[in-house]
Amino acid sequence: MEKSKETYENIVIPEELAGKVQEAIDISRKKRVKRLTRSRRKRVYQWAAGIAAAFTVVTTVGLNTNEAFAMEAQKLPVIGELARILTVRSYEKANDDLHISAKIPGVDLGGDGQQLSDEVNAQIERMTVQYESEAVKRAEEYKEAFLETGGTQEEWEEHDIRIDVWYEIKNQTEDVLSFTVKGTESWTSAYAETRYYNLDLKNNEFLTLEDFLGQDYVEKANESIRAQIDERMQNGETFFTSEEGGFETIEADQSFYVNENGNPVIVFEKYAIAPGAMGEVEFEIAL
Repeated sequence: MEKSKETYENIVIPEELAGKVQEAIDISRKKRVKRLTRSRRKRVYQWAAGIAAAFTVVTTVGLNTNEAFAMEAQKLPVIGELARILTVRSYEKANDDLHISAKIPGVDLGGDGQQLSDEVNAQIERMTVQYESEAVKRAEEYKEAFLETGGTQEEWEEHDIRIDVWYEIKNQTEDVLSFTVKGTESWTSAYAETRYYNLDLKNNEFLTLEDFLGQDYVEKANESIRAQIDERMQNGETFFTSEEGGFETIEADQSFYVNENGNPVIVFEKYAIAPGAMGEVEFEIAL
């Protein structure tokens, strides 16, 4: 089983994009959020397999190739005696135009959880391959636009373009493991992506909002979100109206994670229901 996933840290935000470029990105992002589907998540560029050849590999470490790293991995949190999430490989790739830094997590649920482990790790692998390939393509398109609008190669190199992917553990107990895998690009926040994983470690299956809120979970969640939006707007926050594409209802595959209180936290992507300045918008649904 290949346990791989790309994780990035220490994002350095470069100079602000030219007005026309950023405006086009923002418009494209809002449209893209509205049409996200599961099929999009499975799309992988055919040329992704050749990406590594375009970069100089600076460092590569893994559990099976680096003793010191393997020892550090053993210090990572363990759920019960078997289940764990850990970084199985990390690497950096760079050339004059672009820097990619990755830490790849893997889930090892042990015993009866092996099938779920394999499924999660395969999803993570697909997501990171896809995100990296798309991010590289966007950076190449941005460079082309930058040079065509009068920028020089020397000025471009000063931008220090970075693509980062990393993971964050939200909750881990003997019964639940909730974590996210994130991808970002330093030159724009419009294409940041977060994937959410919520695992039932007792039954070795994915957790759903219905598991937390019951059969009428959609209406319960909607009611709570509407109330929270009203309260937050009274406190000065801005949300899109229904005419502007604002909140109406959660989706069947709505993103969420489990926080330290054991409550589901529903997450909407940037631009989905509020202006981009608010970033990802979260709503904790108290049980």
